[in-house]
Formats: sequence, C-alpha cells, structure tokens
Amino acid sequence: MKIQPIKFLPVIILLGIGIAFAFGLRNDPSKLASTMINKPWPDFTLERVIADQPAFSREDLHGKISLVNVFGSWCAACVQEHPMLMRLANREGVIIYGIDWRDTAEAGSAWLEKYGNPYRKVGLDANSRLAIDLGVTGAPETFLVDKNAQIRFKVVGPIDEKIWTEQLKPMIQLLQNET
Repeated sequence: MKIQPIKFLPVIILLGIGIAFAFGLRNDPSKLASTMINKPWPDFTLERVIADQPAFSREDLHGKISLVNVFGSWCAACVQEHPMLMRLANREGVIIYGIDWRDTAEAGSAWLEKYGNPYRKVGLDANSRLAIDLGVTGAPETFLVDKNAQIRFKVVGPIDEKIWTEQLKPMIQLLQNET
C-alpha cells in the first residue's frame, strides 16, 4: 500500500494555521509601534460635534503639548476610559482634543452630555478619513502631540492610571522641558 501525500495536505495546512495562530496570540496589539511616531500630524479639518464649538483642525495642535483621543459613542471601552480623561483635563491640566470616530455629531454630542466633556475641541470623523491617515485600528486610541504638532506617542486602548503615571505623564514632562 502506497501512502499518498495529498491525503495529508489538509492536516499539514491546519497544523500550519494553528502554529501561526498560536504565535499571533502572543503579540499584544497595544504594543505595536505606530508608523506615525515622530511624524507631523496630518493636515485635517473636522466638522464640529458640539454646536457652540468651532471646527477642529491641525492648527489647534500647534504651540502646545496635547493628547488627541479617538472615541465613539458606540465604544464600550471609551466609557471605561472616560473618567480618566475627565480627571486628566480637570485636575492634571492636560489639553485633550477629541475625534469622534465612525459616529454622528448628534450621537457624539449626546454621549458627551451624558458622561462629561474633557475635550477642548471635538471633531467628527464619520468616514474615517483622518483615522486612516493616522493608522487607527480601533477606539479608544490616544496620541501624544508635541508643540510642533508632531506625534510623539500612541496609546492603543483605554488610558488607565498605570499608563498615565508610567508613560504619558513622564513623556509630557520631558516634552515640556524641551526648548
């Protein structure tokens, strides 16, 4: 009886997929480096989410260190992160801008009315044009932007106390000390 290698092909393929999947599970997507680090923030102007605020544009990012947070009213992790953003804006004095991603202005405005607004300005990116330029893969994501509107760091997922104290706060302090 002759063994036909073609019969073992599905087993070999499944084994290969299983090994690739196992290695993929070891990678933490929040640790992936952004290709935008140390690059200028892309040019953009987003329509406003809150009626009494002007549009949010790249010009707003010049001259100050800030965080730009990508969120959506549909995002459960954004609700988890939101109290931390409120604290950073209100008690830590961090300038935060918001990008309401894949949403409507009405839904974003209602969400901010319900949970509070930590953002200096909020822009709507309903069609993901800016999110694509930034390499956004999900919400929430937060970018640390320097005084020259250069992206210096990216947080994938919710900001918590550990990320604030161990990563963002020290980086902001270093950027503030740069001339």
